[in-house]
Amino acid sequence: MILPDVRASFGRDDAARFVYLLAREGEDRTRLETLVSERGIDALLDHPKAPGALTAEPGLSELPLALFSYVALRHSLLEGGVESRLMADYVTSIFLHFAREARAHRIAAYDDCEYRYLVDLVAEIAESDGRRGFLLSAHLGNFALWLSGLFPDWICTREQRRAGPDLGYYEAMGQTGFSLAADAPFARRQHLDGCYRDAAKAFTALRVALNRFSDRYLTPRPASPVDRLLRQAVDDFEANWLQA
Repeated sequence: MILPDVRASFGRDDAARFVYLLAREGEDRTRLETLVSERGIDALLDHPKAPGALTAEPGLSELPLALFSYVALRHSLLEGGVESRLMADYVTSIFLHFAREARAHRIAAYDDCEYRYLVDLVAEIAESDGRRGFLLSAHLGNFALWLSGLFPDWICTREQRRAGPDLGYYEAMGQTGFSLAADAPFARRQHLDGCYRDAAKAFTALRVALNRFSDRYLTPRPASPVDRLLRQAVDDFEANWLQA
């Protein structure tokens, strides 16, 4: 089961690394250390200069993957108006877990079954209950978010070729998965129902934030710059329309 527990794993060494990176960006080291002692590591993670510190050479090589991913995704979410640290924590955890071999296709780390398509998860959800039903529902949300968040260009290309559904399909499936997971008794017992409910409500914003993260850090040179620009323009228009 994927938990929003990345942020809690950061310690003194992580804070020290980030103080160093921000100081290299022109911030006063003593002031940064005072901020950490008074407000905790979030004062560094949420710092306006944090994204620049990530990409300053050789910043990437000096940060653990979890710390880099959390800060990059946190600021991508903030750009889209998602201020919840819980959502930043959960999205980062999905990214880190699914980076492991085959984990994106399994509902749990040691589950024997692999799922390549969202419809396969939906079919099994209809026939499952209890803990497995919950894990299937949560994975439907996680998998849909991972696919639509990190591989939007691939999805759009397949849609144009009429070889696959559009991003709206993934959003609908992901929202359904998270909503079902939130309503499961197991989620309430683990105090995760609020996390899943928030993820369902904010799914589009989470997806767009992951798109930004992917565009900037994972695939900065797309195969089709025009298609990417069009997709970004549509997302920006919809975001502005929803906020109007």
